[in-house]
Amino acid sequence: MSASPLTVRRLDSAAPGFDGELAALIAFDAAQDPAVDAVVAKIVADVRLRGDAALLDYTAQFDRLQAPSVAALEIAAGELQAAFAALPADERDALQAAAARIKSFHERQKMASWAYRDETGCELGQQVTALDRVGIYVPGGKAAYPSSVLMNAIPAHVAGVAEIIMVVPTPDGVRNSLVLAAAHVAGVSRVFTIGGAQAVAALAYGTATIPAVDKICGPGNAYVAAAKRRVFGAVGIDMVAGVSEVLIIADSTAHPDWVAMDLFAQAEHDELAQAILLSPDAALCDAVAASAQRQIAAMPRQAIIAAALARRGALVKVRDLAEACALANRIAPEHLELAVADPEALLPMIRHAGAIFMGHHASEALGDYCAGPNHVLPTGRTARFSSPLGAYDFQKRSSVLRVSPAGARALGPLAVTLARGEGLAAHAQSALFRLQANE
Repeated sequence: MSASPLTVRRLDSAAPGFDGELAALIAFDAAQDPAVDAVVAKIVADVRLRGDAALLDYTAQFDRLQAPSVAALEIAAGELQAAFAALPADERDALQAAAARIKSFHERQKMASWAYRDETGCELGQQVTALDRVGIYVPGGKAAYPSSVLMNAIPAHVAGVAEIIMVVPTPDGVRNSLVLAAAHVAGVSRVFTIGGAQAVAALAYGTATIPAVDKICGPGNAYVAAAKRRVFGAVGIDMVAGVSEVLIIADSTAHPDWVAMDLFAQAEHDELAQAILLSPDAALCDAVAASAQRQIAAMPRQAIIAAALARRGALVKVRDLAEACALANRIAPEHLELAVADPEALLPMIRHAGAIFMGHHASEALGDYCAGPNHVLPTGRTARFSSPLGAYDFQKRSSVLRVSPAGARALGPLAVTLARGEGLAAHAQSALFRLQANE
């Protein structure tokens, strides 16, 4: 196979105009495509109105899959178990080992209820409860993602969600055994072979066959993302995922072949994926560029890698590692690798990143599949204000107030004063009744 020619821009943070070049590189228009939005609006409204009938029509149209009923599109639990049992031993073992590590990590994230008593005798606290039912969207078609099943379903299961509904498109009726096996391992309750905006709408509003959920999680194409935006409010969503990103900070101790392959690993996702290297060592940047040219020929997805690196990739010479960390905070990447001799020294300087990979042996691939932390991460600079998916995303908090008569006497005058200041007489009187009862 002949290698696609690699063109990766080279930048220098000390050069005039660098700030503008970096801004252009990391800019990504996440605005909704009006044409996509119009199609999605029609599909969502149709599914909300016609339910199962609309689902069958769209499944036939988009997935070329005819079914007499939506019930016929559900995969029985026995088939999930059979898919798992039929896997080669190494795949079964890998799924189970990854699931165990993911579960162990997310067990530590569970929020707890708590309470305390204040000086007035009031008992104040928080009660934590799990969501009742969640939906997880698993992409199908061009690729299969059993890892997405594990990363979305296991945290929900750990949080105590009672029912997990999975939807996965199966174009032409082709079912991926590894995805079905992952659903079995992760404890998914029900699986339907539907996809696209119509699946999101069905999960959000429910149909005669598919129950409405409280939150929808999982990645998808532009139509799935647009549908999640549209149904948000009727249900919760995890995030609207953008294209994937990696930023590598490397010093002279980094292995050029490892760094180049880590850039490839991100770039092979999509032609719009972003892969950037920041290094104060010009010789390392040269060595990584040479390694990339040498290794591209062996990559099955070399055309996608080449397109991504040409469009949104860069090798950036920085003044020092401190500047690299400052730029990392500006970029706020989905994945950040600290491929340096002393990653612990840099960690306190990092404020914005979805996941941080410490040291030369912490490849992003381990995080994607089996290390334990979640691979559903904020993209498009949203790591500035959001976090990875976790068990906490499937729990909610209720405030709990137990007010004693003494507490009502102590707090009532404050409430009356503030309520009157806001012109809310009923609020003031509500507090006054309790005061008068205690006189």
